[in-house]
Amino acid sequence: MALVIDHVTKRFGSFTAVDSIKFSIPENEMFGFLGANGAGKTTTFRMVLGLLDPSEGTITWNGKPIDYSTSHLIGYLPEERGLYPKLKVSEQIVYLARLRGMKKASALKELDYWLERFKIPEYKNKRVEELSKGNQQKIQFIASVIHKPKLLILDEPFSGLDPVNVEMLKEAVLDLKNDGTTIVFSSHRMEHVEELCEHLCIMHKGRPVVHGKLKDIKRSFGKKNLIVHADFDLDFLGDYEGVTRYKKTTEGMHLQITGEHIAEKIQKELVMKGFVRKFELEEPSLNDIFIEKVGASYE
Repeated sequence: MALVIDHVTKRFGSFTAVDSIKFSIPENEMFGFLGANGAGKTTTFRMVLGLLDPSEGTITWNGKPIDYSTSHLIGYLPEERGLYPKLKVSEQIVYLARLRGMKKASALKELDYWLERFKIPEYKNKRVEELSKGNQQKIQFIASVIHKPKLLILDEPFSGLDPVNVEMLKEAVLDLKNDGTTIVFSSHRMEHVEELCEHLCIMHKGRPVVHGKLKDIKRSFGKKNLIVHADFDLDFLGDYEGVTRYKKTTEGMHLQITGEHIAEKIQKELVMKGFVRKFELEEPSLNDIFIEKVGASYE
């Protein structure tokens, strides 16, 4: 295991921000780390980075404790962006890369590669404040990966990006993973986590409420989603036995049901009522699981 968080607790006075969390992240994997605001994610990240000491428990990287001697192995993209607005992009990146022990020449070479890849080579000598929010985000990303870290922590990496740039950044993240980087990824866009992560942990009030393999988590959740579009009134399904949540849409109903047997009963009933245009049973989404476990949506 690359990163091991073992019974870690963090207290600030009488407040417990992180309460005895325990999980490990294999090398060369992307791990989803989720939770609403105040769940303890950022505090955990700061402990992994060695910026905060745990009150109890240990955090190790490949069996060794994390401290300043390991900082060159770690990259971090914080949720609150932190670039110097008056500095030129190249000055900024070289400065941050040198803090990580890189030579200026290799930092500039690496910077050129990333600027080309992100289709923004002309921004090399521009001041950060002259860039759009989305392009500042790309520069912030480059700053977190310039030194080729072994462990990369991405906190809301896609926020503020349009769909084209999201795909560009996503590809870059997947390439890093395939090259052997271990990535801890936090996002409130559940579909990104579903697409990118094999294992995940959902935090709530400082404790993990869900932890494991995404496939297993979905299977054990039990409930399914059912989408029905029909040419007749479907309101009666809202009170149907085995329906735990429902939402009307312009074309029909989205239902959450307790299992496949309920879908079967509904189907038999619908066929007798008229023409059904769509009847689709789906696995629960990560968002469904999040809402159920945390009691609120993550927006």
